[in-house]
Amino acid sequence: MTLDYTWIIDDDAIFTFTVKKMLQLHNLTHRIDTFPNGMEAKLQLDNLREHKLSYPNVILLDINMPILDGWQFMDEFAQFPDKENIIVYLVSSSIDPNDRLKADRYEDIEDFVVKPVTLKALSSLISDARTLMDIS
Repeated sequence: MTLDYTWIIDDDAIFTFTVKKMLQLHNLTHRIDTFPNGMEAKLQLDNLREHKLSYPNVILLDINMPILDGWQFMDEFAQFPDKENIIVYLVSSSIDPNDRLKADRYEDIEDFVVKPVTLKALSSLISDARTLMDIS
């Protein structure tokens, strides 16, 4: 079974294109939206809430982005009232142990995934999300 709705929040167009294609070609999600920074994603979350529309099941979130980075997005997300059914995976090229430790302090981050993301890693992540959402 596929996920209904996945977001990719990342300013790297090549990464976004690649992950989107993997998700589509392997039928891992029905719908994908992409955002080049955390601010655009935050505004869309607010818009979905205001219009009572469906939220993403999974968010793949980069750390280093312009305007509103991954950490700032997570600070905003922590205040979002309807976050309980949204699973966030931090996906970053950072190998800095401090980033992993910082991610562990955010209760809303399910896991930290280091780029590049392989199909096997992406499939495993989606499978884990299905299990967490109990829709497998």
